[in-house]
Amino acid sequence: MENFRKESDLLGELEVPANAFYGVQTQRAINNFKISGQLLSSYPDFIKGLAFVKKAAAKTNYELGLLEENLYFKITEACNEIIQGQFHEEFPVDMIQGGAGTSINMNANEVIANIVLEKLGKNKGEYEFCSPNDHINLSQSTNDAYPTAIKMSLLQMNIGLVQRLESIVEAFRAKGQEFHDVIKMGRTQLQDAVPMTLGQEFEAFAATLEEDISKLNSNADLFVEVNMGATAIGTGLNAPLGYATLCAKNLAQLTGFPVISAPNLVEATPDTGSYVIYSSAMKRLAVKLSKICNDLRLLSSGPRAGFFEINLPPMQPGSSIMPGKVNPVIPEVVNQVCFKVIGNDLTVTFAAEAGQLQLNVMEPVLSHAIMENINFLCNALDTLRDKCVVGITANKEVCLNMVKHSIGIVTALNPYIGYKQSTAIAKEALETGTSVYNLVLKKGILSQEKLDEILDPKNMLKPHHK
Repeated sequence: MENFRKESDLLGELEVPANAFYGVQTQRAINNFKISGQLLSSYPDFIKGLAFVKKAAAKTNYELGLLEENLYFKITEACNEIIQGQFHEEFPVDMIQGGAGTSINMNANEVIANIVLEKLGKNKGEYEFCSPNDHINLSQSTNDAYPTAIKMSLLQMNIGLVQRLESIVEAFRAKGQEFHDVIKMGRTQLQDAVPMTLGQEFEAFAATLEEDISKLNSNADLFVEVNMGATAIGTGLNAPLGYATLCAKNLAQLTGFPVISAPNLVEATPDTGSYVIYSSAMKRLAVKLSKICNDLRLLSSGPRAGFFEINLPPMQPGSSIMPGKVNPVIPEVVNQVCFKVIGNDLTVTFAAEAGQLQLNVMEPVLSHAIMENINFLCNALDTLRDKCVVGITANKEVCLNMVKHSIGIVTALNPYIGYKQSTAIAKEALETGTSVYNLVLKKGILSQEKLDEILDPKNMLKPHHK
């Protein structure tokens, strides 16, 4: 049987695994919150964010004369080890819990305290030498340390998301160049419209996703404003004068992000507006990405009874009953990720709205929804790029034949023969199966030379004079 040590808190004694670096409050959270199955240990950037906050707090307390030098150095060493990726298995708290994040804040406090105790040659749990509350949480509350750690982690996670987005934009743009000479029909409302190139279509995919890079970055910039020093409700009770500004300065120095102290800590403590606006940027990205995946599935439909303008890389057999069937499984899975992101954005909205008075206690589910969305989108963007976009090929002849037989090219005749006569030509072509080209010649409306010039698909790819 595993050995245990006994620790106590407000509610009494509780057994904790003897080798665990976490303590009694973390153990209570493990017992109480078996909810999502997604643990804090699954989000390394969040753990690092917590360590950065505790390191900045210790530095600030030391500089203000509240923490003795040796303890400050040991706390710094412990935080550095966590930032470097050590001890992450010691964060077993479910991401969704009650208590407004107290369980996660205390998980960090306890782990850091017990790492320090070992460095001091003491036993785990001998908190009289280094206390989770009195030393690691000094001049702090969950209500300022926890949201600040969330923001530090989201700033870091946004960098990874933007990198993935930039990568897939490059992939779509490369396909746009590769397909620059593939003439095809554009479509509106799933009906033939006017000619374009497949390159223009893929360049449009790149352009619409590229817009979201600046949106994500500008919205993430809101996370640099933190409420460290607010303590419980923003009044700064139990924090020394000057703590808020100095702690923000230290956090900026340690993380490399331009962290600043919120101008009104009472307002900043319950405020979740930055999460709402960042989540909305991810929802916008998800909507666009899902639309692109819809298009890829349509353009590759067939191979005999669909558009069949492009080929997606075959990734797996598509049916247990239909031999030879290959499905667009990569766009399909990305569609589903996008639905999840859109749903999580609604969770963020409800959680933000649920704030009451001087605190929003729903930050655990709010932060989990955003972090989950970032992870989902990073994985989906990598998968779509590597397993789909880079391997797409064009069916050039199929695209060209659709242009030649389309009624849609009659639109190019409008400036020359008028809308009414163009409509009549289109209607007759549709009813008889005769091409627009042959009908115009048969009726003597235009000369063959002029008609060839007007209806050359290459002449319909950009604005031009009559």
